[in-house]
Formats: sequence, structure tokens, C-alpha cells
Amino acid sequence: MLKIKSTLALLALLAGVAQAAPDAKDILQQADMARGGGLPGLMWNVELNARDEEGEQKRGMTVKADASNSLVEFLAPEKVKGQQMVMLGRNMWFVRPGLSKPVPMSPRQRLIGMASNGDVASTNYSGDYNAKLLKEEAINDEDCYLLELNAANKGVTYDRILYWVSKKRGVGVKAEFYTLSGKLFKFAEFEYGNDIRFEGKKIPFVSKMTIHDAIDKSKVTTLAYSTIKVIKVDPAMFNLNIRAD
Repeated sequence: MLKIKSTLALLALLAGVAQAAPDAKDILQQADMARGGGLPGLMWNVELNARDEEGEQKRGMTVKADASNSLVEFLAPEKVKGQQMVMLGRNMWFVRPGLSKPVPMSPRQRLIGMASNGDVASTNYSGDYNAKLLKEEAINDEDCYLLELNAANKGVTYDRILYWVSKKRGVGVKAEFYTLSGKLFKFAEFEYGNDIRFEGKKIPFVSKMTIHDAIDKSKVTTLAYSTIKVIKVDPAMFNLNIRAD
């Protein structure tokens, strides 16, 4: 009888431990909200600055997004003003005044510096990647969950990401980006100086993403986010048929 009770107690303890283990998908979905993912409608500005040994490049943009689509409108410099990127699910198009029709493009394609098109237009890691919780690990003395994200299909921005999510704040603090062959080619750090209110809750929102080349330390690209607003998104803004001249 004592042996049976001990066995039952051990099984109950193991069940409790298993139940307490966090779910990788839940962790990722929560972290996505701080980048616009999973929210019905948002608008924000992005100032993109790419620096290397040869100098600087800059872009000013406005992004409007719903739960799965986004529209990026270029505001500056003058040579790109009026150009747009439209992302519908995992498909992306480039639109420019004067073009007869939108041109298909890839989220993996480099925009400027170390920033890919998907870094600006995509807000939803949980919709693009399969997540696995590897372990818990501290980043800058902050306890984090370390997630491994593998591409759910070929249309996403990266093949594999290692993603550190703060246990306390529920936001991503660092990401490493890998090629299909397993090579680390860049990494990013995130800051959260913004916040929004949604359904009565205060949600932190990314204020800066700093992307570093994994080899050439002179190559640094920053995305600064500002003027974040919760809005009602008109589905017509993603209609490609009305975007070409």
C-alpha cells in the first residue's frame, strides 16, 4: 500500500511539473503582440537607419497592419516617396507610381542595410514559424525563455530564428537569424519604450530594433518605431487591384 501511494504521489508530482511547463506557441503569441501581431488594427511610423563603413542610408515609412496583412508606405527620402510594399499573408508585392501592376517580391529580400522587407512588413512570428522551447537563459541579467523558431513554409523571411523572450515582460529581447545551412548571419536586439492600450489592457510595443551583421561589426541597422495607434483597418487598403496606376 505504501509503495502504491508513493507511486501515485510521484505521478501527481510529474503531472504537475508537466502542466506547469509553458507552451512555446503561447509564449510566442504573447511576444508578437508587442510587435503588432495578433492585433486587429494598428498604424505606426518607422525610421530606418543603415550604417556601415561607407556611410548611412535612411528610410521613413508608415506601416498599417491587421492580424495578417500589412501596408508599408515610404515617406522619405524623396526618391522613394510614394512607393509601397503590400503583404497579404505570406505574399508580398512592390507598388510604385507609374508601374502598370504590382510586382511580386520576397520578404527575404534586403531593403537597405541589414533590414529585410519582412523585418518592416511582417509582425507575426507565430503565424510563420513552428516554435520549440529549448531552455531558460538570462540575457543582460533578465530571465528569458529561449525559443527555436523554424520556418513553417518557404515564403517566410528567415529559415530559423533563436528568440529570447523575457519571462517577466513577455516580449522578445534578442533574436539570432540563421540560413538554411545553419549559418548565423545577423542578430537583433529589441527595446520597448512604447505602449498601446487594447481591450482595456496596456501592452508594451517595440520602440527600437537594432540589427547587427554577425561578421562585419561596422554594419548596424536600426528601426525606430513611433506614433503607434490602434485603428480600424479598412480591408480595401490591401487591395492590389486599386494600387496600380
